[in-house]
Amino acid sequence: MRALFLACLFVFAAVPASADECDALAGRIAAAGGARKAGKRIGPSVEIRTASGVKLDLTCRGADSIVQAISTEPQPSATYFQELVQAGQYVIGEPPAAIQAALTRAYEKAVRERTKSFIQQNGWSASCYADTGSGSRTLCSLGRIPPG
Repeated sequence: MRALFLACLFVFAAVPASADECDALAGRIAAAGGARKAGKRIGPSVEIRTASGVKLDLTCRGADSIVQAISTEPQPSATYFQELVQAGQYVIGEPPAAIQAALTRAYEKAVRERTKSFIQQNGWSASCYADTGSGSRTLCSLGRIPPG
């Protein structure tokens, strides 16, 4: 019984560290996007609204975190992609040029093939879904690919 209590205590003690890491990551992304602070946190997800108005959603999963953004414009603005690339640097740790290239390919493929597209490279992925039919909407995300 004591071992179970100690195991539970260890697990619960570890949770704030993960939350702190997530909050720190969200804070870095918010600052880079010109926001004064990260937004509302619900479970492992944090909403971040950049100074330009782009809303980013960060889902914290340790090294396998994901950042995504939704655009309701018929064609997402350059700012939409710039903000997502900038946030992606913090989440996946890749150079902006590599992220931009993969994100552009994912978006173009999603529009062309009218399906969700995944561009995978070096242990991370860029994905996009573009609904150009009924009510334009684009959802793109960047994240590390979990091992296994």
